Amino acid sequence: MLISDKNIILSSNSPRRRQLLKDLGLKFEVKTMQTDESYPEALYPGEVASYLAEKKANTFLPHLKKDEVLITADTIVIAGNIILNKPQDEKEAIEMLDLINGKTHLVTTGVCITDLDQKLTFCDQTEVHFSKLSSAEISYYIRQFKPFDKAGAYGIQEWIGLVGIDYIKGSYYNVMGLPVNMVYQTLKANYNLVL
Repeated sequence: MLISDKNIILSSNSPRRRQLLKDLGLKFEVKTMQTDESYPEALYPGEVASYLAEKKANTFLPHLKKDEVLITADTIVIAGNIILNKPQDEKEAIEMLDLINGKTHLVTTGVCITDLDQKLTFCDQTEVHFSKLSSAEISYYIRQFKPFDKAGAYGIQEWIGLVGIDYIKGSYYNVMGLPVNMVYQTLKANYNLVL
């Protein structure tokens, strides 16, 4: 699947986002740029992912060509009012998983779809409930899967998701890092998708 008169660019280092877009059937190219992922402290936690997705798009914008559509995204985990980004090391990963262990948290993914004429920003939010895991189970997961590239220190599609997640309310794929249904519907509504 492609857009009739434009090339789709995904600006993301996430292998999960790449796989989800591929599974959607989109033809796209990956081009990444380094972006400062800081955000204003006063920003409401639910707005941070959209803010960062748009910030990534703005970084790329000067390099965007007329025949390109850019997709940028950012996923954060919110435990209470605390934003959990990617853990720096094993200690931080344990702290993050302890914070959401046996509780409900929110996963928010912001997406920005941009070309030289318009910028479309939206987000999706999924409620995730973890059952109570032992410290041995948490340590096993971190040792085996090294989730240092994942917001909140876990991947729903990995072992910890299989054994630890009781239920979710919302999109499973949003928790993986991209609300593909919303991406597809936005592209369909605003661009000429060719199946």
